Amino acid sequence: MAIEVINRQRLVAIDRRQVSALAHAALAAIGRAGFGLTVAFVRDRSIRKLNLQYRGKDAPTDVLSFPSESAEETDPIGASIIDPVTIQPEMIDHLGDVVISSDTALRQAEEAGHSFEREVAELLIHGILHLCGYDHEADRGEMNRLEVKLRRKLLDRAPRGGRGSETLPD
Repeated sequence: MAIEVINRQRLVAIDRRQVSALAHAALAAIGRAGFGLTVAFVRDRSIRKLNLQYRGKDAPTDVLSFPSESAEETDPIGASIIDPVTIQPEMIDHLGDVVISSDTALRQAEEAGHSFEREVAELLIHGILHLCGYDHEADRGEMNRLEVKLRRKLLDRAPRGGRGSETLPD
C-alpha cells in the first residue's frame, strides 16, 4: 500500500521521499507493514478549520489524524471484520490521513531546539499511532511509551545490521 504525501503549503520545503520512508518504517515497526496512509502538510489557517470542525477547538494544532472507516473496523492485527462488498478492496489497508501544520511545526521545532525535519518526524509518528488506534488521553501512557521507543529506533540512531525490520512490542 502506498504512502501519499500531499503538500498544500508553501512556507517550507517538504521532502516527500523522506516523509514516506519514515511512515513506512514506523508502520513496519508497529506491525503494520503494507498498510497505507496519506500525509498532508497545511498552514495553521487550514488546520484550525479542521480542528474546529472535527474537535470543536477553535485554534491551530500541530497534527490531526483521521482514521479511515475501514481502519476503524479492523481488528488489532488488521484483518477486516466488515463486509468487503461495502468498500473498495484497496481501502481495507488504508489507515487514514495525518494532517500536519507547517507553521506550528516550525514554531515547535524552534522552541525544542531541533530541526523542522525532526519535528515533522515526531509529529508523523504521533499521528500514525493515532491512526493505529492509540490514544494518549485514555491509555495510561501506552502510546507515549511506544512513541518514545519509535523515536529511539527510527530517529535517534541509524539502523544496525539486521535490526531495522524488528517489530516493537505494543
